Order: sequence, then C-alpha cells, then structure tokens
Amino acid sequence: MIDISPVTLWGLIVLLGIGTFLIRYSFLGLIGDRELPEWLLRHLRYTSVAVFPALIAPLVVWPAATGGEAEPARISAAVVTLAVGVLSRNVLLSIICGIATLYGMLALLG
Repeated sequence: MIDISPVTLWGLIVLLGIGTFLIRYSFLGLIGDRELPEWLLRHLRYTSVAVFPALIAPLVVWPAATGGEAEPARISAAVVTLAVGVLSRNVLLSIICGIATLYGMLALLG
C-alpha cells in the first residue's frame, strides 16, 4: 500500500475536480446552446459505443477475479451479449442474455 499524506491526497482530489470541471465547462459552458456542426453531432452519437467496450474489454480479457487470466465463461458471455445485441438491437435483452450465459458457464465450469 502506498503511504500518502492526507494533504497530498486531498490536493490531488481537488486538482482532479478542477480539471474535470474545466473539461466539462469547455464543452457545456463555452458552447452552451449554440448550434453544433452536423459532423460533430454525428461523432458524438458514437461516444457511448466507444466507451462501453473500453470499460468492458479489460473485465473480459483480464478479469481480476481470475488473477488476470482469460476465462471461457466471461469470453462466451461477451460473445453472446454482442451477438444478441447486434441481432436484436435490444440492449436490455443482450445484457440479460450475457448475464445468463456468464452464470450458466460459471456453474458448468465451476
């Protein structure tokens, strides 16, 4: 465990808060209610599509639960979730199928 002083920790938290505020203010405060160009709006629509795989991929490929080793249960759950999502275009159904696959595979494989 890293020994860090409370002053350093709180200073870092405050700096991160200021940085986060400035990033968001640059978009929301400066642009405000101005009309955004169509090309920017088109790119912003794909933000969640880009963020979710970036959040999920490390949990599938290098899960902490297995010590960073890839596991067939998590990989198969990810494949089922992706396939159901692509075929049905239903997020909730794909999540439910992915959860069912994960727990089913964990029960089968131990």
